[in-house]
Amino acid sequence: MRKPLNLLSCFFFMLALILSGCDREISPTAVEQLTELENTAAKEALAAAPVYKRTEIISSPNEAKQLLLDGNERFTAGKPLSKDLSFARRSELRKNGQHPFAVILSCSDSRVPPELLFDQALGDLFVIRIAGNVVTPVELGSVEYAVEHLNTPLVVVLGHEECGAVTAAVQNGETHGSITAILDKIKPAVDRATAMGAGESDLIEKSAELNVQNTKMEILKSPIIDERLKANQVSVLGIMYDLDEGVLKLID
Repeated sequence: MRKPLNLLSCFFFMLALILSGCDREISPTAVEQLTELENTAAKEALAAAPVYKRTEIISSPNEAKQLLLDGNERFTAGKPLSKDLSFARRSELRKNGQHPFAVILSCSDSRVPPELLFDQALGDLFVIRIAGNVVTPVELGSVEYAVEHLNTPLVVVLGHEECGAVTAAVQNGETHGSITAILDKIKPAVDRATAMGAGESDLIEKSAELNVQNTKMEILKSPIIDERLKANQVSVLGIMYDLDEGVLKLID
């Protein structure tokens, strides 16, 4: 802790010396020395910050869940840990392969980046993003790959409030192109929410939660997932994300 403070003190001391020259021209050498000192201080301060680390192989679904909850707590507190994005880390992942501890099937919404809101780094999450966080055979195949071949112990279906795809399905407006295929996957959740008595004010939110449940149920129908579930080697969770608060809500 003393060394970065000393560097900072030296920085201000040199700055004072340069500025004390009043109308004298600042020499290029002095500017270079100041810049070098500033860069050194910044590098040492960064090096002193805690770097996110985890056990390379996570086989417990509960441990994987806790890592996500802890990461989200850091995110909402505005205290994310530094991430090792170095060449050495990238080379290590290329050489040794990936061992993600969670599959995240999330909406494509730009406000819902899983790596950020769970405060995770390279090699931690196997992310599948699709508008409305729906699942088709393509997405399900990706989930199965991570669980069966990468031994990932946790699958999360991540929905969020004010989802545009869910809103479009609720409003039942005119659509063009392949967007209809997405809305068709969401409409059963809207119909169920309506049947449950959801009012106009909360129909979108309730539909979004039920849509997460429906996606989760489709994943659970997979024989590959079912086999791992029976062996207690994987868990499948539904989670809703609050856009402004940044917090998570578990969906049964």
